[in-house]
Amino acid sequence: MDIHDVIKEIKQSFRQMMDGSVAQSMRDKGLNYHLNWGATLPRLKAKAEEIKAMFNVSCLMFNVYDLAIALWKENIRECKILATMLMPPERMLPEVCDIWMEQMPSQEIAEQAAFNLWQYLPYAPEKAYQWIASDQEYYQLCGFHILSRLFMNGQEPNERGINEYMDQALSAIQGPYMSVRKAAMQSMVHFAELGLVYERMAKSAMKSINLEFF
Repeated sequence: MDIHDVIKEIKQSFRQMMDGSVAQSMRDKGLNYHLNWGATLPRLKAKAEEIKAMFNVSCLMFNVYDLAIALWKENIRECKILATMLMPPERMLPEVCDIWMEQMPSQEIAEQAAFNLWQYLPYAPEKAYQWIASDQEYYQLCGFHILSRLFMNGQEPNERGINEYMDQALSAIQGPYMSVRKAAMQSMVHFAELGLVYERMAKSAMKSINLEFF
């Protein structure tokens, strides 16, 4: 099988996952993909595991990295989500990461990329701080989601990182994008969970914009 055969088989498998009500709900919310089968995330995750297992037992002329790159190029919701699930984070170059971000089609795909892939990149903190300083919604969204996960994993920022994070988080919480406001607030909660000193910094920062922080 070549890569085109595998992608064809993957696309055909989406028919079995089709959920019309989910797809319609997405369209009602303005999520318009060229194709959207409405496959649920657990089913896509199972498909990703099935594909990874295939590479362990088959001698193919391509690897999972190549497949992820090819899937991302498809203007199909399920293909893009699978690409984020399959891409080996240690192999993804920053330039490729930048290309995917430039092509980000929706909030859903942005969040899936952050949860499935971006947080595991070797250069995740660097991208996170770069993206939260952007004026673009999906960049900010992904940046704050990455930081949330890093904080949850106990990664403490240095003094410069704290100052930069606080400035951008407070700006985002008061910003125009609802999705980013929620992501920034969530990241602040996980920042506070790093310890008592961080909790005090978070409360002080939120108080400075007249918001209570619990």
